[in-house]
Amino acid sequence: MDYVEAFLDYLHLEKKYAQHTITSYALDLKQFSQFLDQNYGTVDVMEVNYPMVRQWIVVFVENGLANKTINRKISTIKTFFKFLLKVKAIELNPMMHHKALKLPKREQQSFTYFELEQVSSYYDHSSFEGLRDHLIIDLLYSTGMRRQELIDLKLSSIDFHQNQLKVLGKRNKERIIPLLNSTLNLVVKYLKEREASLTDKTNQLFITKKGKPIYPNLVYRVVNSYFKKVSTKQKLSPHLLRHSFASHLLEKGADIASIKDLLGHSSLASTEVYTHSNFKELSKAHALAHPRSNKTQK
Repeated sequence: MDYVEAFLDYLHLEKKYAQHTITSYALDLKQFSQFLDQNYGTVDVMEVNYPMVRQWIVVFVENGLANKTINRKISTIKTFFKFLLKVKAIELNPMMHHKALKLPKREQQSFTYFELEQVSSYYDHSSFEGLRDHLIIDLLYSTGMRRQELIDLKLSSIDFHQNQLKVLGKRNKERIIPLLNSTLNLVVKYLKEREASLTDKTNQLFITKKGKPIYPNLVYRVVNSYFKKVSTKQKLSPHLLRHSFASHLLEKGADIASIKDLLGHSSLASTEVYTHSNFKELSKAHALAHPRSNKTQK
């Protein structure tokens, strides 16, 4: 039995993982298999032990791979062995006592309101791609949706009567997000240009100029290409727009439970990261606004 193929089918059919996630898992497992072949010869999955995995980690560390990347690859191996345990291919999980490598604490910055305002001057509404790019960035920021959720949007996802958007999130969990009037007006402009540019009919909301569905790297390139014109931040990713959406709502006094629902988080703990990242700004606001505070406080 090909346990890797069975595992990937399990992720797709039962766990409902996104295709790009499954592709990453497949690549990690292929790399691990190649490492085993080169260092231990032909090894059956039932013969893999933790020292073998630990040696793989050592190779990554010696090659200067970031701990975050190593942890992601090891997470794939852990998930794979959990699956093997589930289907009774093994009796003991060799990753049972593994502890992830420590990561440096980093506060993720949001885009500033000024950057978000400045980037709007670079949109070109005279072309299909210009309108599409504007709408991609607008939706990522105004709804806080994930990159894959944006890619998966259909024409039927938009409800013009209720001013809302239906999003299919992780584990096929559906949620409804309200849309701003400015976003709806942009959707209408984009759809008119899309209809004029498209020859083959497709239900995908976002397409390339050749009429094909957009893909993860295209969304990243769109966000990066526009924001590098106005921002000096190192990582200009679609996720930073999602982070900015949550952070700015929190700054404006939105309830964290409501932000949790809008983001599609399964638990409040996932949303609370935005509370921590905004604590310094909130502290400054508190110091300036509270009647008993020392206004000269730094």
